[in-house]
Amino acid sequence: MATSPKRTPPPRDRQSASLPSEPSEPFLRFHHSKELRKNTLVLLRTLERADDATAHRDALADIVVKLTSSGMDYYFMKPLKLAKAGFIVEQSANLGLAGVQQVMGSVIRNIIGRMDGPQLLSVCGSIRMLML
Repeated sequence: MATSPKRTPPPRDRQSASLPSEPSEPFLRFHHSKELRKNTLVLLRTLERADDATAHRDALADIVVKLTSSGMDYYFMKPLKLAKAGFIVEQSANLGLAGVQQVMGSVIRNIIGRMDGPQLLSVCGSIRMLML
């Protein structure tokens, strides 16, 4: 009885072709909204195809801030709610995270706002790798 050769599925895009089939280091991923995923992918595609990637700095910074906020909610607030830590604890955590997100948002916008085209494309590539 003949066996068919093993087939590996084709890579989803050019960048995933260079990724190892199994990560060499541990990682964590989080779920975010379908709308945020759609908006992120549209922006990445737009920025990657743009003649001048720097024209999209602000939009990329906004997406990074939203992804960061979504990750903080997924990794911190969601488990806190599941632990039933209580209303006061949750409100304190919300208030603290709001302050952190405000500062982080400012830092993210400042840094991305100074990047050149290749640096912006590198950030896009990193985000794409996290989304695989």
